[in-house]
Amino acid sequence: MSETPSTSYSVNQPNSSESEQSLSTRHFNVTEPVVAKRICFYKSGDPQFNGIKMVINNRSYKTFDALLDSLSKRVPLPFGVRNISTPKGRHSITNLEDLEDGKSYICSHQRKMKPINLEQASKKPLPWQISRPVSARRRAVQLARENEDGFGHRESKITTPKKMLVFKNGDVRLRRTIVLGKKNTQTFEAFLDYMSELMQYPVVKLYTTDGRKVPNLQALILCSGAVVAAGREPFKPSNYDSLGYSRPAKLLGIANRVYPKANAKSESENSKKWKVSVLTSDMPSAGTSSKVYITLYGDHSSSGPIFLDGEEGKLFQRGNEDVFTVNTGNIGHLYKIRIGHTNAGNSPAWHCEEVQLLNLFSGEQFSFPAHRWLAWDRADGEISMELPVLQQGQPILPVTVYEVHVTTGELWNAGTEADVYISVYGERGDTGSRQLLRSQKPKKFLKGQTDIFAVEAVHLGHLYKIVIGHNGLGSGNGWFLDKVVIKDPVTDLDFTFLCHRWLDQGQDDGNIARELTVTDASTFPGPSLQWRQELELRREETWATEKWKFQKGNTLQFYNRLTRGFICLSPDTRVDALGDKKNKYGLFDVNVKRRNICIFSSHQMPHLALALVNGHVIGKVGNATCCELCVHLQPNGCAILESARNPGHTVMFNLQGQVADETTGYAGLSKEFVVHVKGVFHHGAIILLNTSLCQALSLRADGTCSGAGQQQQESYWKVHKIGSGVCMFESVRNPRMYLKIKDDQCNGTGTGDEYCHFKIEKNLETGSVSLESVWNKGIYVGLLPDGQTKPVINTGETNIFFYPQVIKFGRQEPMGTSAAPNQEKKDFRVPQLQPAKAQKPVSQSLSTFPPSKEMRNPQGGECPLPSDDEWKVSMLTGNPGTEANVILWIYGDRGVSGPISLGKDNRKQLFLPRQEDEFQVKIKNIGNIYKIRIELDELLNEQSEWNLQRVTLQHLKSKKTLNFPANTWLSKNHDDREFLCEIPAVEAGKPIYPIVLYHVYVYTGDMEQADTDSEVYLCIYGKRGDSGLRLLHKSGIPVTFQRGMVNAFEVEAVSLGELQKVLLRCEAGAKSQYWYCDKVIVREAENNSEYVFNCERWLPFTFQDVIHSEIELYPQGKHFDFIFYFTEGDWKITVVTGDFETAGTTATVSLYAYGENKASGPIILGSGKHQLFNPNSEDTFKINFRDLGQLYKIRIGHDNTGNDPSWYLEEVRLERVVPPSDEEICLRMDCWLAEDKGEGDTWREVAIRNPAKELLPLLVYEVHVYTGAKPGAETDSNVYINLIGTRGDAGRRKLHRSKNNNIKFRHGQMDIFCIKAVSLGDLEKVLISHDGAGPVLYLCSSLEFAAFSNMDDCTPESFTS
Repeated sequence: MSETPSTSYSVNQPNSSESEQSLSTRHFNVTEPVVAKRICFYKSGDPQFNGIKMVINNRSYKTFDALLDSLSKRVPLPFGVRNISTPKGRHSITNLEDLEDGKSYICSHQRKMKPINLEQASKKPLPWQISRPVSARRRAVQLARENEDGFGHRESKITTPKKMLVFKNGDVRLRRTIVLGKKNTQTFEAFLDYMSELMQYPVVKLYTTDGRKVPNLQALILCSGAVVAAGREPFKPSNYDSLGYSRPAKLLGIANRVYPKANAKSESENSKKWKVSVLTSDMPSAGTSSKVYITLYGDHSSSGPIFLDGEEGKLFQRGNEDVFTVNTGNIGHLYKIRIGHTNAGNSPAWHCEEVQLLNLFSGEQFSFPAHRWLAWDRADGEISMELPVLQQGQPILPVTVYEVHVTTGELWNAGTEADVYISVYGERGDTGSRQLLRSQKPKKFLKGQTDIFAVEAVHLGHLYKIVIGHNGLGSGNGWFLDKVVIKDPVTDLDFTFLCHRWLDQGQDDGNIARELTVTDASTFPGPSLQWRQELELRREETWATEKWKFQKGNTLQFYNRLTRGFICLSPDTRVDALGDKKNKYGLFDVNVKRRNICIFSSHQMPHLALALVNGHVIGKVGNATCCELCVHLQPNGCAILESARNPGHTVMFNLQGQVADETTGYAGLSKEFVVHVKGVFHHGAIILLNTSLCQALSLRADGTCSGAGQQQQESYWKVHKIGSGVCMFESVRNPRMYLKIKDDQCNGTGTGDEYCHFKIEKNLETGSVSLESVWNKGIYVGLLPDGQTKPVINTGETNIFFYPQVIKFGRQEPMGTSAAPNQEKKDFRVPQLQPAKAQKPVSQSLSTFPPSKEMRNPQGGECPLPSDDEWKVSMLTGNPGTEANVILWIYGDRGVSGPISLGKDNRKQLFLPRQEDEFQVKIKNIGNIYKIRIELDELLNEQSEWNLQRVTLQHLKSKKTLNFPANTWLSKNHDDREFLCEIPAVEAGKPIYPIVLYHVYVYTGDMEQADTDSEVYLCIYGKRGDSGLRLLHKSGIPVTFQRGMVNAFEVEAVSLGELQKVLLRCEAGAKSQYWYCDKVIVREAENNSEYVFNCERWLPFTFQDVIHSEIELYPQGKHFDFIFYFTEGDWKITVVTGDFETAGTTATVSLYAYGENKASGPIILGSGKHQLFNPNSEDTFKINFRDLGQLYKIRIGHDNTGNDPSWYLEEVRLERVVPPSDEEICLRMDCWLAEDKGEGDTWREVAIRNPAKELLPLLVYEVHVYTGAKPGAETDSNVYINLIGTRGDAGRRKLHRSKNNNIKFRHGQMDIFCIKAVSLGDLEKVLISHDGAGPVLYLCSSLEFAAFSNMDDCTPESFTS
């Protein structure tokens, strides 16, 4: 019988001393006058730091601050040397005269100093006394001798060599295999030095693969086979565990959730020691080579998995009893254990006979008979088991076999070959992470398949959540999980957990594990809550995919599956569902009223439309309210047309295709219609061939095709009509690559020959089409389960169905034939005003007027007299023309108007070669117009280009004409051309302002993963407007925005005057594409000026749970320089930080301002990372509060991020600059904004005095939060609340400190919180939420509020929500 100590350790154990190296060495000339002082400086709390010897005299250092600056460069402290004290820290040195010759002093970055053993530190050789660095082995011997002399503490020694894998923090590709032995484990510091030499970077800290800190040698020896080596940076989660050196069957990325960490108080009064005896059976091959672990569960908590380690090769052998001593926290009364192994080694199978526990604290004994194989290839295939505590021979809780139904989604390539794990949580603990190994189906996790698994565990009671994920290994490891249903045989309940998301590193949010809360628990089939939620989810998905059909101008047909006919509206207003697809009365034009409410007018008789009158469908004049029909799309893709005026009345027909009446039985009714759009496959159309609600047929870079592509531009196809019902499909993204079927292959490598010709076979019943090869009749484009295309025959399956979606409609006839009547030389038409896709929304500092509205020409009759705001826009096209939409922006000295979309007219073609097009627009008063900007929108292929000769604006009332000569090319295909341009107005043959070429230099940070391949946009703002948001896509370097690189771009624009700011935007779709920008420099060669805009942050960034993809940068980064131009509504804001050392903050600070008209915020001021908000500092900002009205309060606070977020705010001063004001508003704060100091709040509100009104009082709102009594209602998440009243809101506040409970939000508990805010008036509503960081669901039963003008007030106002 062997006895081995096995200790679980916590991340909260104190850290041992961490070695740091001197930054540099330097020789000094000590031939100074006698008055010179020779001083040695050491680093606070670091005995391993080599002392810095310096000569101090009046010639070398004039002031004490100069000495501090010099030391800051040589002593590595986070914020430099700010304090010098005597070795024991009793006296602080404040001037040069206090320093004594020959003495030693301690340097620190804060007032509190950590003393060191100077006798030990002085034994170390000084830098100038040695010519070579001390090796790790030599240093280990030195440190060992020092420890023997009494300095430091004794470390645990390793007696048996142990193999271990070491990863670099955040980079699983860099790893080293080491052997722990006596030579490299003399001390923990020596081991860190050894690792530094091996990893080729300074190793300061070690972590386990799930992020727990390894503080000493004992913890290192007990690690299970892999550690992560880090410098001074925090732990970076990654797939360290995917290489097989992890905890038992652990879900990647969710270790803290699946395996709770052991209690941190390992040696405190609540600690418990247990003696664990494990008996291995005496049957053949009963022993195991794997690592065995045990988890103890009590009514307070669990111990977490504890590895039963010892001498390798001697534990858990056949017939042995192995005894261990383990430490756990205060887990309460034991009710079950889990024992298992990691399935490692040559013979991992293990037959466990019995487990015995002895509580060394209380003397309690427990016996757990097992008699069971733990092996994947034996018995039930489990490698762990749960055993309940026995009382009088009977288990206190039953052991249950849960039936887990896992449904994979219906999407293409939804299945996975990776290993899937699940952890189930209930009222009485969890199952731990279990691999779903044995399905009742021959192959697991296939598209659309439901797999059933058995999970055995001690009964968990009411289930409330699961954590499910996979390890990302194997080909096609991405997985689309639809839902999980767990059947409890004890209670006969079915627990449903909806997911309907990807678990794929390349899809969705990139996560491969998800936490799902229970949706429904029911004992009977039928329309339960879960069923209703699934139905609503699928309806929303269907609407998102199919809503394009119901856009204005589309022509539709409604097919009825029951009658096998189309809805027809006859001239006599009768309606039936018996028409064929060529019936001219079965076409309806869409006129959208709002969202999904439309009027369907007859294409043949535009004055008539479908209408529901008294529950019957007839034809009515189209402007009647009875013609407004609400479109409800069903999960099967069909539409139900319901009266918007009388909900419940729908368009229905009987079996004979006639309008249904009261005598028709419900079984004989049909109210679902398949919607078909006319003109989908016209020549030149751009379409998607959708394969599901969120996927489309796409062309990959290698020429293969997949039905699992995203519904984006890479999946766009251009239609080439060959003949009646025969088309070719050319990739828009890769021109001259066509879809083809040849030699039993289906891909996108066609060249436009006969192998690329497909017959369009329309399926009326489903609204889909099938593509049959003209060259190989009977062969269709089909899809395999993984989405790959393959030539197939029609067997009636849905793998040949494609659902077309039109991105851009084409011509009715092929190219070369007459598509429309000849156009006149000048065609006067009205543009549509809509947001332009190419021009991203930008915060227009000069645009104070709403966008201009279109003015339509009445059909027939003369145009009415023009108003003061009506202009005629004329555009002369050269050769060639363009089919793209043209966007116009017009700039005046009082504002800007745009974007104005000069889109296509349904009757005639615009922007044809050598044609002048005229438009009539209505522009609000923007002052004197001085420039315009033209851009091409929706560039459908790389060949889009346009020669613009001239633009003319004429005021219709005054006949004043402005000329904008262009003669420019707009193109995306040529490197020397842009797809937008700015043109200044020309007067007397000269432009009002010149065109300037701005040189932009973008600096990407020199840190890991700082690079991006996302699209980056820049907008430059100056005294005269802005440049518009420009895509930074041209650079001298082929690959832009790489780590540590500088990219140069050119932005051509009408002179902006003095620059005020830039707006930077990064369009990153996933976290892996985030970009770290260091700074942006803009140079104007004309006047030799340069503007530096410091950024120093990641884009996009998250602030208060909102992702921001853009940021405004001001010149010189730290403060706004007020030599620049001011606009109306500008205020000067000064923020004063406290004058003591710890007053500064590293968090991101933001401001909200509230006026009588509206509120503004959040306004991000910056953070300590940008050298803002330092102790005893004043930071000044320029902020525009235009249109807010009279200010009555502000709220200022921070996001509590960074190493030291606590902030002491002394004062905020506000001064209006334009129009100028003599009075400065001074708002005294004098408070901590910190969760661990002061009132525990990171936000502060203060009222602003209005001379005409009484100052609003500052109230303390007492919030009573009642957590529900349902099982699993408690939460450990961070909970936030926002109080909203008639005078604004209190902002999103964290409910941090409960007045009446130490632990918040427990089951059936009431918690009291206080929120201080300026009086909100009458409370109207609250917004309450949590961040999902905790392990369980939060269910808020009710809220109560009481408002006090001060805490001594005994007569509160009460509110209940």
